[in-house]
Amino acid sequence: PKLRGNYRSVPMEELLVEAEQLSKEGTKELIVIAQETTVYGVDLYGAKRLPKLLHELCKIDGIEWVRLLYCYPEEITEELVQTIKTEKKICHYLDLPIQHCNDDILKRMGRKTTQVDLREKISMLRKEIPDIALRTTLISGFPGEREEDHEGLMRFVDDCEFDRLGVFAYSAEEDTPAAAMPYQIPEEVQEDRRAEIMELQQEIAFEKAEGMTRRELTVMIEGKVADENVYEGRTYRDAPGIDG
Repeated sequence: PKLRGNYRSVPMEELLVEAEQLSKEGTKELIVIAQETTVYGVDLYGAKRLPKLLHELCKIDGIEWVRLLYCYPEEITEELVQTIKTEKKICHYLDLPIQHCNDDILKRMGRKTTQVDLREKISMLRKEIPDIALRTTLISGFPGEREEDHEGLMRFVDDCEFDRLGVFAYSAEEDTPAAAMPYQIPEEVQEDRRAEIMELQQEIAFEKAEGMTRRELTVMIEGKVADENVYEGRTYRDAPGIDG
């Protein structure tokens, strides 16, 4: 749950009870996600408690994988990185909702980070956890995005080589600050920019897939393909319902 508005963090004891019950029902993978996952516990305990929650979740028998989604880059601490690095059940996979890399656009979006911060955080994560799979989502055509801003975003994607990446064309939502901003981008331009980023990401994804050949990985079996002697599964690099 998000910290702002009418939502509050769920106490750790309640989350652990629910996780225990899921394990008893046969659940093998837990996905930890919230509006602001990385600041879990601040409203309840006065400090970030995500690492503590993860340590406790990893103690539950029957749970094989614990996966983290929606972690704001600026809130990823050294303690959290070391928790991911040392707890064997935590997937070396992190979802970072970056949205853009241009400092001015990030500021207008209300983001508390800069492109330099993002590059440094990504570099640190890959240095500490070399096999980590990084996922992100971007927005194309945010109000005021110039062609050079889009080209800068393309360079950022090319440099960072995310393992998983999705792009959404900006959509004006009623009563939001962005909807009232000047220089709204035509839908056609938004979609063209989105397509360009996805085409680039496809090339990156294919190269990374080729780099996985001859590697042996644990697979979470999802089921059997109908009428074929073939099973379908996911590695730690694939979040259910999100990645291929």
